[in-house]
Amino acid sequence: MQSELLSALAGTLLWFKCENLQKAGAFKSRGAVNAVFSLSHEEAARGVATHSSGNHGAALARAAQLRDIPAYIVVPENARAVKKAAIRQYGGEVIECAATLESREARLAEIVASTGARFVPPYDDDAIIAGQGTAALEMLEQVGDLECLVVPVGGGGLLAGSVIACADSGVEVFGAEPEMADDAYRSLQTGRRVTSHTPNTIADGLLTTLGERNFEIVRDRVAGILLVSEREIVDAMALLWTRLKLVVEPSAAVTLAAILRNPDVFRGKPTGAILTGGNVDVTDLPFRTAEPAR
Repeated sequence: MQSELLSALAGTLLWFKCENLQKAGAFKSRGAVNAVFSLSHEEAARGVATHSSGNHGAALARAAQLRDIPAYIVVPENARAVKKAAIRQYGGEVIECAATLESREARLAEIVASTGARFVPPYDDDAIIAGQGTAALEMLEQVGDLECLVVPVGGGGLLAGSVIACADSGVEVFGAEPEMADDAYRSLQTGRRVTSHTPNTIADGLLTTLGERNFEIVRDRVAGILLVSEREIVDAMALLWTRLKLVVEPSAAVTLAAILRNPDVFRGKPTGAILTGGNVDVTDLPFRTAEPAR
């Protein structure tokens, strides 16, 4: 999708890849389907399991439903209700745990041991990375003169898949990340993957630290990681609603926020932005009560 106003604000032509309209409401369906249907019959027989703050869990539950196998999804207790409901809607079993990575991994290990289910990682996995990268691959096919691509980065599966997809295209790929969850930015600045931090952002899909495999892939291929404030994320959500009539998650809006914050980077360069998901509670949209930016 395109908007003349948003392109004018950015000083360049913008294209938006609307993964908020994807099955299960997010780009995560790409990796989940690829991973589940890559399993042999023997590997898939006892189901799949993962830990997720929401979107990967729903996508994996849907992929498992398509293959008619069980899905066990470990979810932090503070995950948004709309995301837990989506997992259940696709037939997944929701198992809640404390809101720490350590608790998620420990509870997942218990589930895998008791059920024999196959662990499908949310982002740091070859099949997941390859599946997520198809969003960028499609953009390259659909927009012939693209020069830049902006991708949200949490665990990094989408960013890793995107830099691989764009490797021989000449397209510069940028990651976009909240200032309040800036582990990928700091990882690339120091050359060492940040493994422990305390994120505090409205972009709940970007709370996870950059995966080890993904860090190795993006470290030397990404053009940079661009940071945005919480207010810029909310303002970008409002712009996408008013100009494109799209409701997107805060984690998706970071791409537009990053483009608007860095006009000198993108001016005159046709740019794509991946809107990664739309699983948000429409009764609690943050821009409904926010005052206009000054």
